[in-house]
Amino acid sequence: MQGNIYKSVSLILLVFLLYGCDRSRNKPGWDYFPDMFYSTAYETYTVNPNFKDGMTMRVPVTGTIPRGFTPFHYTIDEDSRIKAGNELINPVSPTEEVLLKGKRVYNAFCTGCHGETGAGDGLLYSGGLYPLPPRPLIGVDAEKLRDGEIYHSITLGFGSMGSHASQIRDEDRWKIVHYIRQLQTEHKNNAGAVSEAESK
Repeated sequence: MQGNIYKSVSLILLVFLLYGCDRSRNKPGWDYFPDMFYSTAYETYTVNPNFKDGMTMRVPVTGTIPRGFTPFHYTIDEDSRIKAGNELINPVSPTEEVLLKGKRVYNAFCTGCHGETGAGDGLLYSGGLYPLPPRPLIGVDAEKLRDGEIYHSITLGFGSMGSHASQIRDEDRWKIVHYIRQLQTEHKNNAGAVSEAESK
């Protein structure tokens, strides 16, 4: 009796197994979640009767910008960089938290070329992996640069340095500018301390 039950159950399972292995495309099987399997939304390149031109994928309205994207109406040339310096103002306040974030992002993206202190002695150059000396971010010439000029250089690139706009978020670029200012202040203070010690 018990053996007959096992045989019956085995036979039923075998039938279901064989039915499930049917390769006929006319019987695709059961849909457990039909609302997820059959999309009610129009696919990107399918015909859409809701619009006169029948297109599903729409062209963005003129003047609109993607969410999270900040337009940058400058070009990669010296005149545009100077213009950015005159027009752009750092919207981020140099709080302790901002400076820490600026340091982290600077260390991740800038130290390889510009070095930890901003002297232009990063490992890529000092180790001989990069032939062109990076521009120092400390010293009199760097201190003369306006915040907008530094931001412009990070965004679009400068000289042999490429653009970092796709790698560093807009707000973090401004935080780097604050951190560079901190490096410049530290350099000035250290240089003043050295010259004072030498004069003694």
